[in-house]
Amino acid sequence: MSEAETHAGAGRGSARAWTVWLAALVAYAVAVLHRTSFGVSGIEAADRFGVSATVLSTFVMVQLTVYATMQIPSGMLLDRFGSRAMIAGGAVLMAAGQGLLSVTHAIGGAYLARILIGAGDAATFIAVVRLVAMWFPARRVPLLTQLSGVTGQAGQVASALPLVAVLHARGWTTAFGGLAAIGLLAAALAFLAVRDSPSGHERPERSGGVLAPVRAAAKEPGTWLGFWSHALSQFPLNLFLLAWGYPFLLAEGLSSEAAGGVMTVAVVASVVSGPVIGELTARHPLRRSWIVLGTATTVAAVWLAVLVQAGPAPTWMLVLLAAVLGVGGPSSLVGFDFARSFNDPARLGTATGLVNGGGFAFAVVAILAAGVALDTHPGPELSLGAFRVAFAIQGVLWLVAAAGLLVARRRTRRLMASRGVVVPPVREVLARRRDGRATEVFSRSRRG
Repeated sequence: MSEAETHAGAGRGSARAWTVWLAALVAYAVAVLHRTSFGVSGIEAADRFGVSATVLSTFVMVQLTVYATMQIPSGMLLDRFGSRAMIAGGAVLMAAGQGLLSVTHAIGGAYLARILIGAGDAATFIAVVRLVAMWFPARRVPLLTQLSGVTGQAGQVASALPLVAVLHARGWTTAFGGLAAIGLLAAALAFLAVRDSPSGHERPERSGGVLAPVRAAAKEPGTWLGFWSHALSQFPLNLFLLAWGYPFLLAEGLSSEAAGGVMTVAVVASVVSGPVIGELTARHPLRRSWIVLGTATTVAAVWLAVLVQAGPAPTWMLVLLAAVLGVGGPSSLVGFDFARSFNDPARLGTATGLVNGGGFAFAVVAILAAGVALDTHPGPELSLGAFRVAFAIQGVLWLVAAAGLLVARRRTRRLMASRGVVVPPVREVLARRRDGRATEVFSRSRRG
């Protein structure tokens, strides 16, 4: 069989493409299980390592910080070695971390384990995003990227239940040793089933040194448009789900069961809204930033309504808050579509890693700032008043990210205009539609 025939038989959107994607999704779902496993075992972890809840929260911070700081290095390695190697290698690293966690009783060993898990997790999702761009037609990429993210959210809910059951029935060593075994199986699946592109193992030739992809991606305004889009949409959701949402809901007067139910609403909202945002992104590529700005503005408005309440907010308002925060997850994935649209395939991993670092870097700052505000607030610890001050700090980060997005969008549109793609004002587009004339046209080729 000739190379052309091989490419045609295993090309973009083929049955082989779906097999590659599904294998990568399994590995990503397992990565999400590793990422969230410590969070559902907090009581057992506190007993095993003899630490307080405050110290226990630093394990999450360490893992999240490693994940964020590893985004650009992981993206560079992804461009160099491809998705197959990064997904399989990351799975092995995470399995090693869980294996260490299953046997250690030392707090230092636990920190090292979470560092390994954060490092292994860092490249998994961006490697899946790169696979989607390599294996599927451009029109399908936004929706499939969203579905990839949804898989992780759904896996987080489904995976926690059996893990907790095994933890309670068989103990810490068996539960986390089992996670290590699952991680090795995920690595084997990725190695056997994932291929970097329809043409096989080849990757574009690069020149200019190790940092050349970073410099090229950083010079592209569209990359920064993706960075600020991801930061603006992602950090409020991470602040809520990964750190302070649950105790905030308890301070609002909810029971632990009700608080857990409200937290689940955010996950459900992400799963439901992901395909919708993916389709809107594909249909209206010139208006992608409006999806991000619209979502972020809605989140800010609902947060403001919750924080200005004279007493505890009504339950329906807290449910609404969780829902709009959940939509922020899929909205942040629009940033990856900007990275794909405005970067060459040779630096796509680097650009995607840079974008992915936006939301997580802002989340680390937000979580730390909220923690400082809670610690220094006068009065009862973790009171509703303290949480209102802590969450109000989000406003500063929101303004910084929104300003960055608008500046990057202006620069991106100026560059697009120099390349012959002019983005007409919304009022002009609406006027044309009312007049029955032609609407926007945008080429969804390599550049879009």
